[in-house]
Amino acid sequence: MQPAKTDLEPPKDDPFTLEQLKEFDGSDPSKPIYVSIKGTIFDVTRKVDTYGKGKAYNLFCGKDASRALGMSSLKDEDAVPDYSTLSEADLKTLNDWHSFFSQRYNIVGKVVDIPPFANTSS
Repeated sequence: MQPAKTDLEPPKDDPFTLEQLKEFDGSDPSKPIYVSIKGTIFDVTRKVDTYGKGKAYNLFCGKDASRALGMSSLKDEDAVPDYSTLSEADLKTLNDWHSFFSQRYNIVGKVVDIPPFANTSS
């Protein structure tokens, strides 16, 4: 597991829609790669070897993949923002991923149009 970074930039809260987030899925090498967890958008570009197009975790990119992360799922159909039905154990896993990303990747924005169902637990 990679260590926490000590040189992260201050978090930004630039607004993104889910549609806008799709542009940052790793398919265009001229754009950064973003992963959203619980509406927080992380820039994972520096780990292109993991999140880039065709790589193991690319399915999380360009979207809010909260449910999949909470479930430890690599299924595309689970990579959605709705985590309202996660078990307590899966919710803990999701929160652990959010914390992990927060300590290692710059926060570049917030998703502004996630439906309310995804915000039942914070």
